[in-house]
Amino acid sequence: MERGAYVFRAAGGCSCHTDVKNDGAFMAGGRPIATPFGTIYSTNITPDPKTGIGAWSDADFLRAMTLGVGPSGEQYFPVFPYTSFTRMTRQDVLDLKAYIFSITPVEQANRTPELQAPFGWRFGVRMWKWLYFQPGTLQPDPGQSPQWNRGSYLAQALGHCGECHTPRNLMGGLQKGRRHAGAVDGPDGELAPNITPDADTGIGSWSPADLVWFLQLGLKPDGDDTQGLMSELIETGYSHLSESDLEAIAVYIQSLPAIHNEVVPPEN
Repeated sequence: MERGAYVFRAAGGCSCHTDVKNDGAFMAGGRPIATPFGTIYSTNITPDPKTGIGAWSDADFLRAMTLGVGPSGEQYFPVFPYTSFTRMTRQDVLDLKAYIFSITPVEQANRTPELQAPFGWRFGVRMWKWLYFQPGTLQPDPGQSPQWNRGSYLAQALGHCGECHTPRNLMGGLQKGRRHAGAVDGPDGELAPNITPDADTGIGSWSPADLVWFLQLGLKPDGDDTQGLMSELIETGYSHLSESDLEAIAVYIQSLPAIHNEVVPPEN
């Protein structure tokens, strides 16, 4: 359970599952998440057996996290980043479950997504997965250092950085050639900046220490502070990680291919 709490933090503290603005209960869901396809409400992942996930077995939890399939076979919309969590190790997933099952259960029914057709049709998710989903645990790169591989795992599997910082196509699939290059329509309609080491439009001028400092305190090298969802992720998640893990993330992020992509708000 203690190890699962750390995994929970490394995944950003799962802040989307708490409706902070409306003083919602911890991990009880109900938070509206705006997407280009409509609004989805986060689900109750407390161990309440009726409205949460308290009745789930280990197999149920593993299937949801790594395949995006619910206990009854329902297909989960990919706003839930199982497309990244599929890369987690089995042990990390089960440790995460142990932690989540230790939090206070809350009885709160889930809200139905408000998505435009055909994006709200769950049977269509199967086709989406065929096009864009590649399940499987992330394997270490033998040509890289242990520190780089640790950073890769933290950023790709747990932190799922690419889910927010990569632009998507009209079907909601990640544009693979522009991974981490930023997106104007990130989660909840927020801008997700370019985090590749491009000197002009990314974070190429940041040092590893700058990145560690940012993930600890939310402060950029110029003294500005981060806002929105990233601020939450730092407060509830990344700021609780060990310095060695934050350094590993910095090493991995700075090894990404630099992509020139200026992310600016769309004109009204």
